[in-house]
Amino acid sequence: MEYSSCIKLNDLPNEILMIILKNLHTIDVLYSLVGADKRLNAFVNDSIFTKYLTLMSSSPTGLSYSFTDKILDRFCEEILPEIHHKIEWLNVAPPSIERILVSTNYSNLRGLDLYDLSSDTAMDLFTDGSFFIRIFKNQILSLVIDIKKHKGPISASEDINKFIYTQIFTMFSNLEYLDFDPSFNNYHVLSFGVSPPNIFSSTLSKLNVMIHTYRDCLYLLDGRFNQLHTFYVTITDFSCQLSTAINNEHTTYLSVYNQFLVPLLHRMSNLEELSLFFLNHNRAFIDGDNLAKNTIRHMTRLNKFAFDIRTIISFVKLVNLPSNKEFQNTFRHFEKIQIISCVDYFQKASECHCHMYSYPYTLKYYKDITNNFTRGLFESVREISLFDERPFEHEFFLQIARSFPFLEKLILHNREPQMYYGQQWPTIEYPHLTQLDLVRTHHSYVEQFLNNTKMSLLNNVYLYVNYHGLQIVCNPYKLLSRRIVKHSLLRETLQPTHSSHNMIVSYSKPRVIIEVEPVRLPVIKIDP
Repeated sequence: MEYSSCIKLNDLPNEILMIILKNLHTIDVLYSLVGADKRLNAFVNDSIFTKYLTLMSSSPTGLSYSFTDKILDRFCEEILPEIHHKIEWLNVAPPSIERILVSTNYSNLRGLDLYDLSSDTAMDLFTDGSFFIRIFKNQILSLVIDIKKHKGPISASEDINKFIYTQIFTMFSNLEYLDFDPSFNNYHVLSFGVSPPNIFSSTLSKLNVMIHTYRDCLYLLDGRFNQLHTFYVTITDFSCQLSTAINNEHTTYLSVYNQFLVPLLHRMSNLEELSLFFLNHNRAFIDGDNLAKNTIRHMTRLNKFAFDIRTIISFVKLVNLPSNKEFQNTFRHFEKIQIISCVDYFQKASECHCHMYSYPYTLKYYKDITNNFTRGLFESVREISLFDERPFEHEFFLQIARSFPFLEKLILHNREPQMYYGQQWPTIEYPHLTQLDLVRTHHSYVEQFLNNTKMSLLNNVYLYVNYHGLQIVCNPYKLLSRRIVKHSLLRETLQPTHSSHNMIVSYSKPRVIIEVEPVRLPVIKIDP
């Protein structure tokens, strides 16, 4: 193989050459320059390019790469055998997992990210005697497992997750870090039931999991992981009335926060990092004073604390109604953390909602945003829901677009009509939006999003909307379409169109889809 560009690269000083190579994709650097000549080979053997490798078409950070068979062949036959002793972490995905992992001896490999696994592939990898367990069970210290949604029943998915989880701690005796929920997907849920596996680890120090119930959480924190200092947990069952056993005392209809979560936090006095995300239905607000009393004062080693806590209280249970300013003042003890809080009162629902979170915000979702939304930049968020008993105006949606630049899914719940409905406003862009739910909205919001003079949707968008609302919007001289195709299809059969300007529309009742290319035409009638 000839490298016509090598002479030019070799003319560059080391510092400039390193800057250039660091700005290229690692796969390109290794594929092009390993074996090129002595100087360039020395550069690409630097730990910057060899210590952490992602050998798959899409990375855990969302970046994509054309990892072709030709590139895979060269890596497995030439590149990996040459740099094998320098590799400490690998990100791999089907269908090339086995070929990559058996291509050479990874003597210093300590971390693995198994990405985008099907349930069958995951079962094969973690079955007794598999090549994966046979080769790596004693040397892997960090393991990330990302499993795709199982097509079968939920119970089958839970059984598979439980099996893999059990095998991990049975086989990988030196494991220090396990991430069993890298994508925050509900199909990673662990549920141990009444007969949890009898597993222990004296080496595990960091754990990230999604579990089904609070009982599962108690199981994980009963002392079986005695070196655990960092624990990320998502509990999917947010029921506020539980019947469970804590400290051998049976209590019915517990307040989750006071009688479960607080004692649980007190068990974790050695934690150095804590992320706390939950919904609280309680008789009193959880405010900054309460949070300080029950967390930071009992966790003397805590140096990183991220949280997102919502409290919903009926007006009947409220004695004092705090203002936003009064509520924010309760966080005076958190000097090292920026905290944003918001209190909303909903007269029709007879409820008070309080939301408080640490900033910068790290979750992929942000629920129940109201007109009291505090501005900020939320680059991690991909899904939001909007709710209020006051109308959302055009300026509000403009701020949402600015605050959530990578938004992919938006759910809107607001029955109040826009006050400035029909006026002309600057066009708002949602460049990454692919799902839009307008079922529980006034029809003015349907026009807000479908009127191409108000809103620019650059992708194929799944739109869920009330049929009656769309009929109103599609009256003469409103937003219409150049081409409307009506089908009687189930929601599961919806497919994006090929045009980058089309939207797929799924109505809540009746179930149909309409393919819409937004333009303005005089009259189009849609039969129900």
